[in-house]
Amino acid sequence: MSLDTTTEPQTAVKTDRFDLRPLRPSDVGLIEHYTADKRVANMTTTISHPLPPGAAQSFVDRALAPDRLEDVWAMDGTAVGGPEVMGLISLERMDRNQSEIGYWVGPPFWNTGLASDAVEALVTANPLGNDTIFASVFQDNPASARVLTHCGFEYIGDAESFSVARNATVQTWTYLKRMS
Repeated sequence: MSLDTTTEPQTAVKTDRFDLRPLRPSDVGLIEHYTADKRVANMTTTISHPLPPGAAQSFVDRALAPDRLEDVWAMDGTAVGGPEVMGLISLERMDRNQSEIGYWVGPPFWNTGLASDAVEALVTANPLGNDTIFASVFQDNPASARVLTHCGFEYIGDAESFSVARNATVQTWTYLKRMS
């Protein structure tokens, strides 16, 4: 089954602490800065380490494409005097009105509740009108698992995913949130 791409504009989600806003070309530098950190890359499936030249630019270009399969938001704190990019959160479209949520937070903002607040805000807004949102986290990242359970995701099983940065298959926990 093929997935529909979108030409719909992405909506912003406002919170008291930050805004989730669509990426813009000026975000490349901060995205590159944070994703070049091995600690960030190692907790994702797709970020390489070391980060190749142009990788952040290519990522932003894909996120801004009208035929994208994934909507990506920056966690932007400028409305309250914070940094322009503190992390990213995304929804990747799947079939049957489902998405998979993914997120990372820059190391200076770890252990601040930022990831939980971003997941909660995006799930509450449900900008794609999903019936179900899935997530998976590496089993050696229990903090990310706590974010999901805090936001009402239910554990549904173990799996594994390949991590480009680790060049290895990593055990994961899979979660789901029913939206209706």
